[in-house]
Amino acid sequence: MRPPDTAMRPGRLALWWLAIRPRTLTLSAVPVGVGTALALAEGAALAWAPLLVALASAMLIQAGTNLHNDFADFQRGNDGPARLGPARITAAGWATPEQVRRAAILSFAAAFAGGVYLAVAGGWPIVVIGVLSLAAGWAYSGGPRPLSHSAFGEVFVLAFFGLAAVAGSHYLQSGRLSRLALLAGIALGAHAAAVLLVNNVRDLEADCAAGRRTLAAWLGDRPARRLYALLMLAPFALLLPLMLELHAPSRLFVLLPALLPCLALARQFASLPRGRLMNRQLARTAQAQVLLGVLLGVALLV
Repeated sequence: MRPPDTAMRPGRLALWWLAIRPRTLTLSAVPVGVGTALALAEGAALAWAPLLVALASAMLIQAGTNLHNDFADFQRGNDGPARLGPARITAAGWATPEQVRRAAILSFAAAFAGGVYLAVAGGWPIVVIGVLSLAAGWAYSGGPRPLSHSAFGEVFVLAFFGLAAVAGSHYLQSGRLSRLALLAGIALGAHAAAVLLVNNVRDLEADCAAGRRTLAAWLGDRPARRLYALLMLAPFALLLPLMLELHAPSRLFVLLPALLPCLALARQFASLPRGRLMNRQLARTAQAQVLLGVLLGVALLV
């Protein structure tokens, strides 16, 4: 480990706040809110305790995944001085690998504790979702073939930060599986996958040099940028049948304020130079998902 840069080292609380990557932590929170809103729109009564525990557990799994990624990438030597992304606390020497590993374990353990309650409240479907989510959180950076170094990273994000989060939170409120929850899950998961895709396009050269075959590395620069545009814009087409099923197609107009930023982001990313400028694109993509999720929740509950 290189000597820590004490001049730039954040304070204790700020350090761990940085480590869990708060700019994208909304990716796990928004789907829980949308799944709950959809269940209420279909006539379910709001159950506060499952909502709050599901929200906390989802964010803890994401925080644990991020911490484990921080630790594991440092162990593999991935976060060198030439890193283009935001600082990682292990590589910067601000925390020891063991401290970060323990923090990841604590996050996963806290999520598991919440999952026990949710399993009692929701039954076997929640057990399946919870176990798979925890396993995927570890497999994202762990093991000999981590998902983050493969072409399946975006699929993982879409599945767990979209489908599982929306469908699971919907089930906790309604007690049933829903085709509409799957549609909403794909829509929100597409934006979450777009966040990871920006990360992987930014790091394309370094990943190829290190032999990491991410989806961006498999596709190449231009096709990956076109896929980003698809991920940003496809949700608006996916939500049309959802609103038609709810007999409320006019509510789609509520989503229009989210469409314009997504169009702008897709256009901007098409020609954005690879490098640190993409960090801002990544944050704005996460913000676009928040906007879409909030407006979708409003449209469902109007």
